[in-house]
Amino acid sequence: MRFPLLPALVVILGLLALAVWIAWRLVSRRRALPCPSWLSWLVDNPLVRRRTLAVLDRLKLAPGMSVLDAGCGPGRLAVPIARAVGPEGRVLAVDLQPRMLERAKGKAAAAGVGNVEFMLAGLGQGKVPARRFDRALLSWVLGEIPERLAALREIHAALRPGGFLLVSEVLADPHYQSLAKVKALAEECGFRAGAYYGSRFEYAIALEKPAAG
Repeated sequence: MRFPLLPALVVILGLLALAVWIAWRLVSRRRALPCPSWLSWLVDNPLVRRRTLAVLDRLKLAPGMSVLDAGCGPGRLAVPIARAVGPEGRVLAVDLQPRMLERAKGKAAAAGVGNVEFMLAGLGQGKVPARRFDRALLSWVLGEIPERLAALREIHAALRPGGFLLVSEVLADPHYQSLAKVKALAEECGFRAGAYYGSRFEYAIALEKPAAG
């Protein structure tokens, strides 16, 4: 008699998750809200490992590179990026939520990587150093930023000429940003659309900062 309870529990939990997602999506249309730290498991779990590997491949990392993880959350990508660029490379992980940064710091410490620097800041506040990075990343983050244009301008300034920002979006994210909207914002900030990786449900695009001259 215990077995029928399990499917019922799964259905109930699924309905609760759907209700939370719908409510969050409705609210996000009126106000940009970051993913709260207590929901970090939604973006940091074994089910998203395939997407993590895809991001690493699309960033085209090499040892010694400097990478900006903009809106790093719990460190899902900062740690594997740090491993990919090696001890001679650097990663700056930026987030505006102290608890998210604490989780990212714990993940980096547990992984034994010492080439990640952490910064508590909101994107667009002008705190990210200029012309320091070869790559930058906004993974499921852009829609959570109230001042998106200011954030993209700051990232553009932070990149070295010839570097690029990888923006990734997934339709299931309540803050999903369409490709057309991302391209329009990027063009206004001086980016040039580069490689595109996409499907009906998710996509990533490399926004290039043109090389000097």
